[in-house]
Amino acid sequence: MSRGKQGDQEPTDWVTRAADDAIRHAGGVEALVDGRVITCASGASPSGPVHLGNLREFLTVHFVAEEIRRRGLPVRHLHSWDDYDRFRKVPAGIAPSWAEHIGRPLSGVPDPEGCHPSWAEHYKQPLVEALRELGVEMEEVSQTERYRAGAYVEQILTAVRERDAIEQVMARYRTKAAPAPESEQEAALLAESVADDEPEAEGAGDLARFPYKPYCRDCGRDTTTLTSYDDETTDLAYTCSACSYAGVTTLRTEHEGKLVWKVDWPMRWVVEGVDFEPGGVDHASPGSSYTVGKELVKEIYGGRAPSFVGYSFVGAGGQVKMSSSRGGVPTAADALKILEAPVLRWLYVRRQPKQAFNVDFGPEVVRLYDEWDTLGRKAGDPAKRDAQVLAFERASATAAAGTLPTPAVVVPFRLLSSVADVTAGSADLVSRIVGEVGHEHASVDDLQPRLGRAMTWMSEYVPEQDRTTVRAEPDAARLAALSEDEHLWLANLLDRMPDRLDLDEITTLVYGVPKLGRGLGLDDPPTEEVKADQKAFFGLLYDLLVAAERGPRLPTLFVALGAEKVRQLLTPPAG
Repeated sequence: MSRGKQGDQEPTDWVTRAADDAIRHAGGVEALVDGRVITCASGASPSGPVHLGNLREFLTVHFVAEEIRRRGLPVRHLHSWDDYDRFRKVPAGIAPSWAEHIGRPLSGVPDPEGCHPSWAEHYKQPLVEALRELGVEMEEVSQTERYRAGAYVEQILTAVRERDAIEQVMARYRTKAAPAPESEQEAALLAESVADDEPEAEGAGDLARFPYKPYCRDCGRDTTTLTSYDDETTDLAYTCSACSYAGVTTLRTEHEGKLVWKVDWPMRWVVEGVDFEPGGVDHASPGSSYTVGKELVKEIYGGRAPSFVGYSFVGAGGQVKMSSSRGGVPTAADALKILEAPVLRWLYVRRQPKQAFNVDFGPEVVRLYDEWDTLGRKAGDPAKRDAQVLAFERASATAAAGTLPTPAVVVPFRLLSSVADVTAGSADLVSRIVGEVGHEHASVDDLQPRLGRAMTWMSEYVPEQDRTTVRAEPDAARLAALSEDEHLWLANLLDRMPDRLDLDEITTLVYGVPKLGRGLGLDDPPTEEVKADQKAFFGLLYDLLVAAERGPRLPTLFVALGAEKVRQLLTPPAG
């Protein structure tokens, strides 16, 4: 892909630059011989619902790997499930009895709902399904399986032999402070990550900062205190404070523990040949994992740290109803209930990784879809191709899956959700109404997946008090008490309103009726008097149609109700 000035060459973005860095790390295109594949790596600990902040880890790697793949270069997205990490705490909503599993590997903790082989698998599955819907394909690695298979024996023994050198590097960074968190969510996530970075030292003498931590052979917990180590035999003796077991594990032949995180990560960079891997602010702060890892990978393993992109947190806005998760954090599966897969992808790819943002589940959803549809129309014009259009293209399709599912007939989300609101969520009725107002389609399927998202958003994410209840019968008393101006407004509206409602035409009419009352034309700019009349007129329409002071945009409401229903509710009694 050629890159340069906009207008004569391909536009560029953060993905382009990260892909360039990854290729350079791999030695350049000329180094990709004899089966050499560029490795873009991600990692996550399935300790609970994988929230929208964690999703950035996956999507950052995915977009960079996709860009490399589009250039025709061999690449893989390698994802490590850190399911050999310890179970740290019992989250809200889980039986307190699960506290007995604290200290065991996540892969060794039972699924509290009994539907998966382990705690780790319970939280992996919904994310994997969401990633599949998002078009993310990756090669998955279980660290439980790798450690227990002895895949890292030589690297573990190297770290143990070089434990003094490791401690010297660790000590240099131990007192460096991380940046202050900017939110409660960020503070909580930072605290949890830092706790995983370097466990409290538990051992005697020079074993206090030993780079390897065994799980107790008897109870399976990591509540072990090291008592001795023999460099020649690789026998590591320990006692367990949870069950009082005293035992010995032979590092060369028995695979019952793991390296501490700050050693584990750089070790894997070398073993897996990682060329690019992102990390959150917690891993990029002074004294944290990446800065320490850069030194350890060189000094201990003779390797080189991958190219790196730090990313900021992703939060949530609006009313978030999380049926798929526990612990109060929305997940990718939650977001995909209301956002088409390309739209969710777009939220992540259009921003620099260091930009924090929220995925909004509230009113911003409507504006977001409007913005997406506008960008889609722009993307259809080759002359307007720029970085924004490039982000649209990255969000819309993948090299393997092609174009991700979008509606065959694009109807504004604003219209679909409003119609779903006033029709009590009948898909067939919504389909009929939007077809009558100019969005012709063969079946309900032509409106999917957006129609389903709009119906779910309206029924599950819009507060009850903000939903619309259409009057069943005209408000005879209010219609009988209309002022002279109100009579004139309604007469002009009903006289000019066609039987088949077009959204643009009815918008012009609804906003123009007060202009007519002041002797102006429908297309004339509003005066201050007209603006005051519009406010009063709109209030009247909401009162007569939905018995409220506000509601959906009036043109959309008219289209949703249809001309016949509008006439029924707005026509004053005869005489």
